[in-house]
Amino acid sequence: MPTLMLTGGAGFIGSAVVHKILASSRWRVVNVDKLTYSGNPASLAEVENDPRYHFIEADIADAAAMRAVFEVFEPDAVMHLAAETHVDRSIEAPSAFIESNVRGTFVLLEEARRHVRNLAAEQPGKARDFRFHHISTDEVFGDLGGNGLFTETTAYAPSSPYSASKAASDHLVRAWQRTYGLPTLITNCSNNYGPRQFPEKLIPLAIINALAGRDLPVYGNGQQVRDWLYVEDHAEALLLVLARGRIGESYNIGGQNEQRNIDVVASICSLLEELVMEKPAGVRNYADLIRFVADRPGHDTRYAVDATKIRKDLGWRPRENFISGLRKTVVWYLENKAWWQAILEGSHHCLKRNTQA
Repeated sequence: MPTLMLTGGAGFIGSAVVHKILASSRWRVVNVDKLTYSGNPASLAEVENDPRYHFIEADIADAAAMRAVFEVFEPDAVMHLAAETHVDRSIEAPSAFIESNVRGTFVLLEEARRHVRNLAAEQPGKARDFRFHHISTDEVFGDLGGNGLFTETTAYAPSSPYSASKAASDHLVRAWQRTYGLPTLITNCSNNYGPRQFPEKLIPLAIINALAGRDLPVYGNGQQVRDWLYVEDHAEALLLVLARGRIGESYNIGGQNEQRNIDVVASICSLLEELVMEKPAGVRNYADLIRFVADRPGHDTRYAVDATKIRKDLGWRPRENFISGLRKTVVWYLENKAWWQAILEGSHHCLKRNTQA
């Protein structure tokens, strides 16, 4: 039974990957997660008793802890998802992003390099098959402007402390492949959405605020454009890249669903009008709750990725369009109030901030 070491598996994308791989493969999963504010073990309640699932609470920047995981579980692959990811938080407190995204990636690369070196001496076949898959973001490319798409060769131009820390981690991964021969893969994804997303991001924030009759904050004039990728489509793409991607290559993963932020919030309001029988007191139309707020510093106007390479080389394309994925997302939040209510009871601050994608 091959073993995947997955970092950040209690997070939004990570938990989707855990569910996908246990349901569709024979892999054993070792989930390493520090359980910071957005890590949620409840997202993995359905698999916690699966004999192929193992959870390790640890910090990826702790070299001794990471070495112990490699030595005990001897993974056949690493999928590195753990990261601090929220732009607003990175503007307010950038040091945590440097520690996790830069130093944490460095520690993992070094321990993976040590692991492969040991395998080469004892199990050369396993060493040859090892993969280190680093998951990144389209935000490393900066502001796209009104035309064109990010490709795998677009120059990096990060705008925020978050995207700068992710750009730095991407560069480390490429350097460890080039200098040390570590067999690495990189994927850069567009904005994810779907079930189990922490309630400070734009889509769950809008859903939950609307259900409570609270304001729906939209930055600036709401004209910022993002390419939206349903999280289960992303999980499927990640497993495909891990299995069939070429060492040293990077792949863009996009939903091919560009939407303005204001249109995203308006679509959520329309779905809630259809799906919710009883509105909060004082609310006639959910769209009446939309409020434009002061824009984020350095807010990029548009992101959109060209996913031609992964489509041509690996045969992947998203299954969901934006409306079908958004409907599934809204329905999930309506049917799983206990999941997000438990978060809010311990993290009320996330709805007091103007936090979005």
